[in-house]
Amino acid sequence: MEVKDGGIPRGQPPLKGIRVIDLTRIIAGPYCSMIMGDLGAEIIKVEQPKIGDESRAWGPPWVGESVSAYFISINRNKKSLTLNFKRPQALEIFKDLVKQADVVVENFRPGTMDELGIGYEDLQKINPRLVYCDMTGYGTDGPYRDKPGVDVIVSAIGGLMSITGEPEGEPVKIGVPLIDVLTGLYSFGAITSALYLREQTGKGQRISINLLAMQVATLINIGSNYLIGGIVPRRWGSAHPNITPYEAHRAKDEYLIFGVINERMWKSFCRLLGTDELSDDPRFAHNSKRIENRQALNEIIDRKIAEKTVDEWIPLFDQAGIPCGPINTFDRVFSDPQVLHLGLVREVEHLHYGKVKVVGPPATFSESAIGIQNPPPMLGEHNQEILTRLLGYAEEEIMALQEQGVI
Repeated sequence: MEVKDGGIPRGQPPLKGIRVIDLTRIIAGPYCSMIMGDLGAEIIKVEQPKIGDESRAWGPPWVGESVSAYFISINRNKKSLTLNFKRPQALEIFKDLVKQADVVVENFRPGTMDELGIGYEDLQKINPRLVYCDMTGYGTDGPYRDKPGVDVIVSAIGGLMSITGEPEGEPVKIGVPLIDVLTGLYSFGAITSALYLREQTGKGQRISINLLAMQVATLINIGSNYLIGGIVPRRWGSAHPNITPYEAHRAKDEYLIFGVINERMWKSFCRLLGTDELSDDPRFAHNSKRIENRQALNEIIDRKIAEKTVDEWIPLFDQAGIPCGPINTFDRVFSDPQVLHLGLVREVEHLHYGKVKVVGPPATFSESAIGIQNPPPMLGEHNQEILTRLLGYAEEEIMALQEQGVI
């Protein structure tokens, strides 16, 4: 392997050598550990024997007969170890693994890990360098501490659902569990930051993150509009509350969405539509006036946009430098030339089911090799490897653990 200046092997993944014990299920935690796995960390996914991560059963569709597409989407680059925490020996195995780990990630009900004797205070004593991240629905204390944390419920409590949907329609959920995904992303950043600090101090620490805090923190300008202006936001459909034109309009065949984000673009947009006179119309002289007269402006835009097809409009918008795009269905998304160029459609070889298509990681590194090394694991697939390689168990000892219901 070629070595670059500084002694770091060229192509080495940035998190190679980091070992993560992942006790999480469903979405937020597995998404976080998947990113770390993409970047080279060793992820040991600890699951309940015979059941595993609940999302394994969230089908159809299925890969083969028993693995859900849902589970496949967020569990690549991991090794599955089954441990029954109702058995004392399983808890001892877990503690022995923690001694050799850098990170523990968990999303149990608040207090569960402490009740089992493997909470942060317990684990920090046996590994002071450990970075421990707990993910909860509403935090580890406070009046909502014991409420089950579910993305769609949190998005209702945190206000996101109140601003999602058509202006006169019912509130609707976002099409993907975005708060779970954002929580996973933020947790990844927090964990790697703590690992960086550990290199300076030699000490690990505890990170706590919850879905509600994440959701409120990502209200950004809409939250600020309320805190500063006292504006209780409403649903806008595809429109933007602070900018116009900035929404979907129907072309001759389908919908097109575009955004005019400054006054230079506004003048270009008027030329593009063949309505140069609008740029001098006092009703639309600047963005605040366009907001004030949004309905009148939209009526004009609707008539003009309906004159051409989406495919006719897009090159014109691109030439004018105005952000625009079609509202693609998934068959178009996954055949889009830029999506394919970015390598976002990958194939991995599954142990039992052959080649499986997955979405690839979104980042690239100039000096590091990252990506999909292994498909999502079968339940308990790596029991023997982990117990033998890391803890020195003999084959007969592993068979005994299995017979006793420990793994």
